Amino acid sequence: MSALECGVDLVEIHRFTTLDAAIRRRFIRRVFTPAEIELCGDRDQHLAGRFAVKEAVAKALGTGIGPISWQEIETLADESLAPVLHLHGQAKETAAELGLDIWSVSITHTRELAMAFVVAASSVRE
Repeated sequence: MSALECGVDLVEIHRFTTLDAAIRRRFIRRVFTPAEIELCGDRDQHLAGRFAVKEAVAKALGTGIGPISWQEIETLADESLAPVLHLHGQAKETAAELGLDIWSVSITHTRELAMAFVVAASSVRE
């Protein structure tokens, strides 16, 4: 099977900065993995970027969030701080079913917006 998929998402950073503190803590713990939280700290632009990655990956998988959970899509960083995608659980299973085993992730942000673009491909050639 040969496959190529992409997904993109755009997030308003102020949606993170304007959350009530108690709601924010619960939201962050529900959406992000402990490793993502440690990596991002309290930097809203980084949280928004990783949130956009989760949405973009769900689009590339064709599922949206629901059939897969937020924490099944994890964006960490390599030694040069470039984003590296890790899939877990149902997200990983869905990617395997689609033959998607190569992922490229790009995150960018301005003061107001964070955007993520992902490309997924199959390493198997027909």
